[in-house]
Amino acid sequence: MFAQPGGVTFRDDLGVEETSETDNIVRWDGEKLYVEHDIYHNGQLVHRKYRKNVSEPVARALQALINRAQQ
Repeated sequence: MFAQPGGVTFRDDLGVEETSETDNIVRWDGEKLYVEHDIYHNGQLVHRKYRKNVSEPVARALQALINRAQQ
């Protein structure tokens, strides 16, 4: 269900290796677009369904697609 989006990031501030998994589904909460991630430190789950905001260029591209579909 969830896919590993990238490699391992070493977090100097926490002294751990951080990885994340996501289903890459863009969601809307009424205010912001986001993608849910599960965050792992040294392989141990620390945040389930962490919301990572979608960047503005991605949001604009999605809006353009929606606008075209409605025409």
